[in-house]
Amino acid sequence: MTPGADALTLDEIGGAGFQLAFFGLGKSQRTTRGNIAMNYQPFIPRRRFLASALSVSGLAALGGQRLGAAPSATGTVGETDHFWYRLAPEGPYISSQRDNKAFAFGNDKIFLSEDLGQTWPHSAEFPNAENITFSCILKNGNILFATRTKLFLSTDNLKTHKQITVKGLDGSDYLPHTPQNPARPGWYFHPLDGVHTWDVDGQEMLVWGNYCNVLGGPVPINIYYSTDQGETVKIAYSFGHNPSFHDRDAKTGAPLGNLDNSTICRHLHSVAYNPAENAFYACTGDHDRENRHECHWLRGTYDAKSDSWNWRVLVSVNSNSRYKSGGINFVDGQLYWASDANGRNGAMPHDRGIFRCDPANLADPEQHTMLFNPKYESANMIIEDGVILSAHYAPASPYHTGIIISPDMGKTWAQYDLKHLGRRSPVRFQKKNSDGWFRVDLRQGWIARGEVLFIKPKP
Repeated sequence: MTPGADALTLDEIGGAGFQLAFFGLGKSQRTTRGNIAMNYQPFIPRRRFLASALSVSGLAALGGQRLGAAPSATGTVGETDHFWYRLAPEGPYISSQRDNKAFAFGNDKIFLSEDLGQTWPHSAEFPNAENITFSCILKNGNILFATRTKLFLSTDNLKTHKQITVKGLDGSDYLPHTPQNPARPGWYFHPLDGVHTWDVDGQEMLVWGNYCNVLGGPVPINIYYSTDQGETVKIAYSFGHNPSFHDRDAKTGAPLGNLDNSTICRHLHSVAYNPAENAFYACTGDHDRENRHECHWLRGTYDAKSDSWNWRVLVSVNSNSRYKSGGINFVDGQLYWASDANGRNGAMPHDRGIFRCDPANLADPEQHTMLFNPKYESANMIIEDGVILSAHYAPASPYHTGIIISPDMGKTWAQYDLKHLGRRSPVRFQKKNSDGWFRVDLRQGWIARGEVLFIKPKP
């Protein structure tokens, strides 16, 4: 933390707003970078805040607030001109949220809260908890979660859980490969985006793809789906064998990936649904390898009667392109996305920004509107209730923890560097819970698990 740069405003302590300034903490700072105003209101680590606040004026109860509570307005510990924010409280790692529920893991257990994480009345032993890479709370209350290579489903608030075997494109059991290194089985189900369920023709569909082949070992790249609340999970699309990342099954010698598909990638960046077209869109990364593109945009439609998919590749490009991207969103039929173009394989500066277009015009850059250019790589984004929330990738940006926000669908923009949180990349933006807070992963570098951040836009 920067001495003299950190402050915390609490509007409800003792019924009156005041600012704590102790241990060298002072006023918040405002700086500029280019033409964008940057504000950062400091974040006081929970333990430090708790110990310090209790010593101020002999306060023992802090106006009845529960400092260990999950994200709620009463637990706010930092703010900018556009939003409040706080780290998740100490306790289990909060992996996903929906309305008032939260799913978490830690200490060889899994947990379910029904009050925004204030309490965890439901739990179960799960010795592989630290290797959980994905979870989703479904509309009917089912919880689907995954370790590096296995999927599990609980239908009874974690009283029990069962393993789910994925069905392949041909309907047979799709089993994880035998890794060359048993300690590196890969990430079969780990996504980088945070929204995976949509209402499709009156029923909830779960669709996501794995962001993989960075840590943990090589795996095939797939888009998965479920139409029955996680009871059955199938492959919607399977990418081809990528020799730059895929090795062979240690037991059978078979190469990883779909050998019938010439389209390859390193991993999925984002999958999203456009209700106006009744179609799904997906984008992948990362570079050109052996003169083959890894960056693609695909469009897929699902036929419920035949339980079948029809996919086509819309764009295939190199990495210095706005199509190397993520954060796909659809609002009123319009397509929004954020680009993390990089590499030295095209014109400079990089073709980056936050864009909007009619989906039919995706392949024509002349038909795109650049809403904002953060200058640095950004490929995670969520749009909800007119607020666009995105972020910087820390390894490719001077921002330590960079947050990008538009409160009005792209008319105005602000960027904030929450540098007191350290070098973190915000990813996996999840929809607001019932108290109005987005949930965000903070990743070390850009992929290793760090902390969980909650962000609440100001009215």
